[in-house]
Amino acid sequence: MNELLRKLFVCLVIHESFALQREVFVGGIFEGTNENEEIAFRVAIDIVNKHRQLPYALVPVIGRIEADEVVDAKHGFTLDMTWDRPFTALEIGCSILSKGVVGLFNSLSEDNSNTIQSLCDDKEIPVIQTIFDTEHERDCCSINLFPHAPVLARAFADVVKKWNWDSFTIIYENQASLAKVTEMLKIYNTTGHTVVLRQLYTSGNGDYRKALKDIWKSGQKNIVLDCSTENLNEVLKQAQQVGLMANDYNYIIINLDMHTIDLGPYQYGGTNITGLRLIDPLNTFVIEVAEAILHKRNEMNLPVDSFDPFVNAWQLQVKTALLVDAVMLFSQALDNIGHFTAMPLYCNTTDNWIHGETAFNYMKTETKSGLTGPIQFDNVGVRSEFDLELIELKEGGITTIGTWNSRDGLNISRIIPEVDDTDRDNLRNRSFIVIIALTPPYAMLKESKVKLDGNDRFEGFGIDLIAELANLEGFNFTFIVRVDKQNGDINNATGRWTGLIGDVIDGVADLAITDLTVNRKRQSAVDFTSPFMDLGIQILYAQPTSAPPSFFTFASPFAVEVWLLLGGAYFGVSLALFIMARLCQSEWSNPYPCIEEPEYLINQFSLRNSLWFTLGGLMQQGADIAPTGLSTRLLTGFWWFFTLIMVSSYTANLAAFLTNEVKELPFSNVEELVKRAEKLGIQYGAKKGGATYAFFKGSDNDLYKEIGSYMESHPDVLVKENEDGEARVEKGNYAFFMESTSISYAISGSCNLASVGSKLDEKNYAIAMRQDSTYRGRLSAAVLKLKESGKIDELQRKWWLEKRKKPECEEADEIPGAPPLNLKHVGGIFWVSTGGTILSFFLVFTELVLHTLKKYGRDRHSCTEELKDEVRFYFSFKGMVKPIKNRKSDSQSTDSKEKLEVNEPITYDYTPDISNKFCLMQRVDFFKCIQILL
Repeated sequence: MNELLRKLFVCLVIHESFALQREVFVGGIFEGTNENEEIAFRVAIDIVNKHRQLPYALVPVIGRIEADEVVDAKHGFTLDMTWDRPFTALEIGCSILSKGVVGLFNSLSEDNSNTIQSLCDDKEIPVIQTIFDTEHERDCCSINLFPHAPVLARAFADVVKKWNWDSFTIIYENQASLAKVTEMLKIYNTTGHTVVLRQLYTSGNGDYRKALKDIWKSGQKNIVLDCSTENLNEVLKQAQQVGLMANDYNYIIINLDMHTIDLGPYQYGGTNITGLRLIDPLNTFVIEVAEAILHKRNEMNLPVDSFDPFVNAWQLQVKTALLVDAVMLFSQALDNIGHFTAMPLYCNTTDNWIHGETAFNYMKTETKSGLTGPIQFDNVGVRSEFDLELIELKEGGITTIGTWNSRDGLNISRIIPEVDDTDRDNLRNRSFIVIIALTPPYAMLKESKVKLDGNDRFEGFGIDLIAELANLEGFNFTFIVRVDKQNGDINNATGRWTGLIGDVIDGVADLAITDLTVNRKRQSAVDFTSPFMDLGIQILYAQPTSAPPSFFTFASPFAVEVWLLLGGAYFGVSLALFIMARLCQSEWSNPYPCIEEPEYLINQFSLRNSLWFTLGGLMQQGADIAPTGLSTRLLTGFWWFFTLIMVSSYTANLAAFLTNEVKELPFSNVEELVKRAEKLGIQYGAKKGGATYAFFKGSDNDLYKEIGSYMESHPDVLVKENEDGEARVEKGNYAFFMESTSISYAISGSCNLASVGSKLDEKNYAIAMRQDSTYRGRLSAAVLKLKESGKIDELQRKWWLEKRKKPECEEADEIPGAPPLNLKHVGGIFWVSTGGTILSFFLVFTELVLHTLKKYGRDRHSCTEELKDEVRFYFSFKGMVKPIKNRKSDSQSTDSKEKLEVNEPITYDYTPDISNKFCLMQRVDFFKCIQILL
């Protein structure tokens, strides 16, 4: 009974100790949208908390620095994205320290890292870095798990020395990359060797071909390449495209993550590709951590490329593995300290963590084995002791061919790939059975008036390609035909392959060539050569028809803003003419020409008349009134010039719009096709049992999966042959998914077909053969030679263009679509019109002042008062009649009893009553008066 109570007490104590386990915060700062480092950080903390019995539990505190735009100050557009944001890094660092962290992990860029380093040095918080750093001296509390730059450079220099190259070219990507190769050149003795440095610049959109083409022109065969992991795959791909990956080229890649990218396209080309790696993907601990990261991504609902832990172990990058090792090392240092307390630290105080330097010293003296091998530091906190594997790309994949460590240097089994002299002719005089499908233009029966036998019966792209390969390698071949033209698919019931693939597996043929797509399922059953053609799935549809013109086609020549400004110009000029006519003395006319000294004047440019006159000019019809003043005539001239340009531009562009026929498709991409198919009554399908149909059925994309489900539930949309699909497309209301190369061939022979949208995927055609065929490497190398020499492009032009019997299509003259004229086109004439209006106003005010000065001479007071009265009257807008003031006596000015009031309305067509009596009263000869009026 006592023993039972004792055990129960022990269990309670253990339970209470775990229940009271305190939390210790550790910080992590990361850059960008890549979640792998943050996930690895969390996984490492989970591993420490789970497998190490510590009196505390590590809790992550995460900070993330987002990218900032680099904007062109002159033009205002974005040049690039940068992660160097030291002020943001400082804010995040201060925020994390305020949580009471005892350590900070980061793999930041240089400016951000220096900012965090300075902050943590001041607070004596250990900083654990996992980045390449050329700094030889470390700060008081900083430790870096990445191999020390000079030591790593010595490793690569040892490989270059062992290869004993007389000359080589070093390709570097950026300044950080240049610093890395500079460290190597400091160690490598270049005496007696020719070393050329070239920067890997881009021509835009990640295009390195121009830089790589320059290297190809130099004739250099030995290349040392330093490139980031993100760009390495694209650089190698483009190097292959320009001819830098042939079998006489040698590469040393200065990237410890070289093995994480897909090197499959280059393993059969004969190029010697060598590198070093820090991680052994076959290590059990590496596989376990990779699996833990996989599960963590799944828990966080993040995309997962593969659920195979072995695949993920091969894709585990150095910076991710180093972060896991860093957390393990730091937890061991905290364990060695024993009891410690954490405290929040603030950037505006002078407090620091009293255990920071102790933890740093423990980490420096710690020796541990992790994901990246043995971890050991020197007295300044740099990792100068580490092991590397020398790896090489072979036909079977990446193979370890040696090791390197800082103590013993390089130890390899061989320097260059073994070359068997008899291997060069291993295809010579061999005979192959090549199976084909009669699918134009890859293989067709030759038209001839005489009977043909054997291989002479066939012609086509695939036939010529096999003949070219035979000429290069010296083998013989015999063609046989697959009658049903099936490329091959697996029968889920029997597990057997059908079509051409099944014939190759069963030994009916040695090689198969047609429009045979390389996919993962087929690669599991047969081997393929290097691709001879790149393509993708597109949509084949009937040629678009002309769309009916819109109801408001007449408004199309001008953009909306031009129409709005045109209306504004019309009302603006009309109002300006109305005001200017009131100010202009010449526009105030005597209503009774026979009266030499009238008592009032009238103005013909009322607001209505101004609008009518301006409209007449715009319509180029004129009006029954005309300006008489210099300023108003100047304004009218500018307006007429404006309308001349605008009407001419409108007429010319309207003609282009009326003669241009717009071709209209019911959809422009696959999304619109799926969305509108049911409404428009359009069906869509693919070749039954083909790779295109399999692509949609097996896709993870929701849209493509919906297309696959539609085809599966509507078997009538599937066709037996591509030709059947083409014929069905021509009948209308049917879209056919097919490879882009086959679509190009179909379009070149028909006037009624068109391709719609961009490629939905990227795939390749290649020659199939049985798995583990000894001749795959030779055939792949021969295919690459034909691609590099341009022979395959020549064959494609021959069979897609030259040999294709293109019908004479009745095509209307294509008039390029005329865009609506906007302010970029006609903005100048608006400015000219505005300038003319301003000039006219200046002229009318000058005319008014001069008129007043002339009338009153040197009497400045009277002149000023008169000018004020004139302006006050003009801008009162109280009618179109102006009384005349004169300098005679008041008695004379008040004699007339028939004086009209100033505000009496008089219209333009008003004709005053002129009588003989009126003329005689004014002492004017009656006949002279009538003559003047007539």
